[in-house]
Amino acid sequence: MKLYIGNLSWGTTTENLQAHFEAFGSVSDAIVITDRQSGRSRGFGFVTMDDNEEAKKAMAECDGTDLDGRTIKCSEAAPRKEM
Repeated sequence: MKLYIGNLSWGTTTENLQAHFEAFGSVSDAIVITDRQSGRSRGFGFVTMDDNEEAKKAMAECDGTDLDGRTIKCSEAAPRKEM
C-alpha cells in the first residue's frame, strides 16, 4: 500500500521519513518530493509498505502526529492522474 504523507517539514529527509514508518513494519520505498529546480522539499512524500495491515496501522497512528516539528497528514495515496 502506498501512503501519502503531507505537511512535512522542509528539513525532513527521505531517510527520516523511512525510519519513522519502519517503526510500523517493512518499508519497501520512501521518498520526499523535491522541487526540480531548487532541490528543496515540496512538503510532502510517499511511503510504500508491503503489508496492507501494517500500512493501515501506520496511517491510523501517524496521521496528526509530530515529525520533525510538524503535524503530518497521512492517508492512502490516490492513483496518479494522467495529463
